[in-house]
Amino acid sequence: MLLTISSGWLRPEAVFRQVTPKMMYGDQSRLGRPYAKDPHVVKFKGRYLLYFSIPAYTDSSGVKHGWGIGVAESRNLIDWQKIAEIPPVADYEKAGICAPGALLKDGKIHLFYQTYGGGPKDAICHAWSDDGVHFTRNATNPIFRPTGAWNCGRAIDAEVYRFKNQYFLYFATRDPAYKNQILGVAVTPLKTSFNREEWQQLSTEGPILKPELAWEGECIEGASVIERNGELVMFYAGAYNNWPQQIGIAHSRDGLHWERMQTDPFLKNGAPGSWNASESGHPHIFEDSDHQTYLFYQGNNDKGRTWLLSNEKLSWKGTRPVLP
Repeated sequence: MLLTISSGWLRPEAVFRQVTPKMMYGDQSRLGRPYAKDPHVVKFKGRYLLYFSIPAYTDSSGVKHGWGIGVAESRNLIDWQKIAEIPPVADYEKAGICAPGALLKDGKIHLFYQTYGGGPKDAICHAWSDDGVHFTRNATNPIFRPTGAWNCGRAIDAEVYRFKNQYFLYFATRDPAYKNQILGVAVTPLKTSFNREEWQQLSTEGPILKPELAWEGECIEGASVIERNGELVMFYAGAYNNWPQQIGIAHSRDGLHWERMQTDPFLKNGAPGSWNASESGHPHIFEDSDHQTYLFYQGNNDKGRTWLLSNEKLSWKGTRPVLP
């Protein structure tokens, strides 16, 4: 399949519009091939901003760089151009940062992201920005890692969402054996600075969701939520990368207790030869200012040598999302 690719853009040729999504984005700046993961989108000051993970690499002078966060902008949710990178700068970030989640609050973008490379020591960090590009780190970073005998102490894949007069932080962690990826949740009041001491972990006795279905393998991660008719709907990634990873859905009335909405994947990996044959994973549900919703996700067809980002516009039947 032919694709038009540049360092900041990735668009399918028109002849393939019927078999590929309108949006396909990959950043080539680090590896020389399209590679972007873990999408998260906000609309800020008249433009859309896409935050995504960019991989570790070694530059031409032999210097090694850890994972970082890329920033791209768009006016239409289809065409994206990279405008910046958010590199690791603090000591606790030196091995890398990734998996961004963005939130608008008080006229600023608040970014939640994870440290990378520390195994069970990886944790959630926080920073904020007036322009969406230049960020100030929270002095209490890392702001969150879970406690309890049911997990290994790791926290990744942050999703922060306002619900029932609190901010809910959804995170992925692993069991004490470091085998199964599972989900937990913490909360903080509306009047918060998102500092470490302000978070209260709700999942104290066990995970809120863990892999149980055959297609989920040993992993549930990448939770992204949206409120519909007074309850939360979660899109989550089931199975580790390229097993294949696919996207499931669950719902909750209180943000803590969750029930799957169906037993098969909501968004599956593609057929052999398609752009997402290896996986459709790490979802992000974005609600635009006109209340239209778009499911962003990552995919590839070469077992992870490349990674592309795309989206699907959803419709709804009550609290149930519907793919086009």
